[in-house]
Amino acid sequence: MRSGAKTAVIGGVFLVVAGGVGYGAYAVYGDVAGDGSGSVSATREVKTGPLSAEEIDTAAKEFLAGWAKGDDGATLAQLTNDASAAASVIDGYRDEAHVTSAVITPGAAVGTKVPFQVKATVEFGGKSAPWSYDSELTVVRGQTTGRPLVDWAPSVIHPKLTKTSHLVTGEASAPEIEAVDRNGVELTKEKYPSLGPILNELRERYGEKAGGSSGVELALRADNGAEAASGPAAETLLVLSKGTPGKLTTTLDANVQGAAERSVKQFSEASVAAVKPSTGEILAVANNRSDGFNAAMLGKQAPGSTMKIVTAAMLMEKGLVAADRPAECPPTAMYMGRTFQNLDKFSLDNRPFSESFARSCNTAFIKQIDDVDDDTALKTETEEVFGIGLDNWKTGVPTFDGSVPAAVGGEAAAQYIGQGTVQMNVLNMASITATAKNGSFKQPVLVAPSLDDREVATAARSLSPGVAQQLRRMMAITATSGTGANAMSGLGGDKGAKTGSAEVDGQETSNSWFAGYRDDLAAAAVVQSGGHGGDAAGPVVAAVLGAG
Repeated sequence: MRSGAKTAVIGGVFLVVAGGVGYGAYAVYGDVAGDGSGSVSATREVKTGPLSAEEIDTAAKEFLAGWAKGDDGATLAQLTNDASAAASVIDGYRDEAHVTSAVITPGAAVGTKVPFQVKATVEFGGKSAPWSYDSELTVVRGQTTGRPLVDWAPSVIHPKLTKTSHLVTGEASAPEIEAVDRNGVELTKEKYPSLGPILNELRERYGEKAGGSSGVELALRADNGAEAASGPAAETLLVLSKGTPGKLTTTLDANVQGAAERSVKQFSEASVAAVKPSTGEILAVANNRSDGFNAAMLGKQAPGSTMKIVTAAMLMEKGLVAADRPAECPPTAMYMGRTFQNLDKFSLDNRPFSESFARSCNTAFIKQIDDVDDDTALKTETEEVFGIGLDNWKTGVPTFDGSVPAAVGGEAAAQYIGQGTVQMNVLNMASITATAKNGSFKQPVLVAPSLDDREVATAARSLSPGVAQQLRRMMAITATSGTGANAMSGLGGDKGAKTGSAEVDGQETSNSWFAGYRDDLAAAAVVQSGGHGGDAAGPVVAAVLGAG
C-alpha cells in the first residue's frame, strides 16, 4: 500500500486520486465473482496458502477505492467475504449517514491488517460538519474462490458499528442533557467515562422532560428490535447543529463517582456500584471493561460468598443459626452427592456462627440445608426481603435485577454460597448490602421517581430487628477481624463487609467480589479473575466508601 495514497469524494461525485496515479476500478480478477455469490473460472486454479503482500495491498486498495468513488453496496460487497451482509451497511453510509465527501488515507499493512483514516463531511438539512475517525480492515483468502477479500465486519466502515446497529444522520431522537450530580456538579462522559452509556440512556428517556430541544446529529443507533429492552441507547458521534440541552439532576455524587472511576482503572475488568442505604439513591456506577458494557447494572454472574449475606439472614430468620451460637464448620461437607469445601480446607471447632461468616466458611452454610428442608427458601428470602429477582426495578435506566432461580439438590446447595445458578451484578450486591445495613429494602434509583411518576419496587417485608442487628454485627466482625479486615482497615465509622470468590468454568482464577458499607453508604465490586475477594475487589470498595 502506498503510504501517501488518498481517495477523495467531492460534492457527492466520487473521484479517485493517488499522487497523480489512478487508484480505483481494477479488473483484477476477470470473470471471478465475489466469494459468496460467484464461481471460479474453470481455467483458473484456486489459490491456497498465506496471502502475499501484493494480494493484501491489491485487495485493500480495490475495496477502499470502490468505497471512495461511490460504488453501490451490491458491487462493493463483492470484494468482501460476506456480500449479503456488507451491501446494506455500505449503502447506509451514504444514504442514512449522509456522508457526502471523504478522504481515506491508508496506512502501512501490518500482516493482513490495513489501517486507514477517514476524513469526511456529513450534510443534512442544510447543515454540515467534518467527521474524522480511524478504522482498519483485514484481508483473507476466500474459501471457495481463493481470492484475497476483505474480511467483512461492520466495524470496517466505522469501528463502533456492529451487526445490530447502524449510522443515521437527522434530527436527534432526544434533546441533549446537562446531567448534574446531587450537588449540581456537571457529569460528563469525558470526565467520568463509565457514565457514557448511562448518560446516553438518560438522554433518551429524559431529554424532553428535562426541557431540552433537539439538534441535528450523526448517531449510532440500535437496529429496531435489537436488544430493545436493555440494549444501548443511541450514541452521538457528530453534532451538525446543537439543540438546547435540558438540565437533569441525578442521585450520583461526583466525589464518590470520581473515586469509583479511579478505583476500577486498577484492573482490566472491574465494576463497582454504590448506593445510599437509607434512600436507595445510587451514588456511583463505574466499569473498566474492554467492551464498554455497563456490567455494573446489566451484568449477570455468580457473586460468590457475598451471597452469604442473604443466606445468613434466611438461616437466622428460621432460627437455625445465631451470631453467638456455635456452628459446625468442618473442612468439607457433602450434600446430594456434591462435595463442598472451605478455602485450603480450613475448619473451625465449636466456634460461633459469626466467626464462620467472618471467615467465609462454606460448610457452615451447607450443613444447614437438611434442616431448612425447603429448596425455595433462599429464593423466597432474596425476593421478599431483599427485593431481588422480581425484574421490577425502575432505576431510571435499564437494569438486571438479579436472579435466584428455583433449584434442587446440589444446585440449590451451591446457591447458598453464591455459586451455581445465582446471577447478580454489583448494583444488586450493593443493594443487598444496603438492605442489611438499613434493615429494609430501598430500590436503587438514579433519577427521582417524581420526574416521570414511575413506581419503584418495594419488598414484601423487612428484616426482623433481631436478625438485622445480628447480620450487621457479623458484617462488622468481617470488616474488623475477618476476611475483609485488610481492605477496610483504613476506614472509620460504622462499617461492615463480606468477601466472595466466585469460581467460573474455564477460568484459572476465581472472580473477586466484595461488598461493604460505611455509615450511610454501601458498595459492591467485582474484579474478573481477581482471586480472593479481599485482595482485588476489597480495595475498590474501600476507596469508594472512603469518598462518601
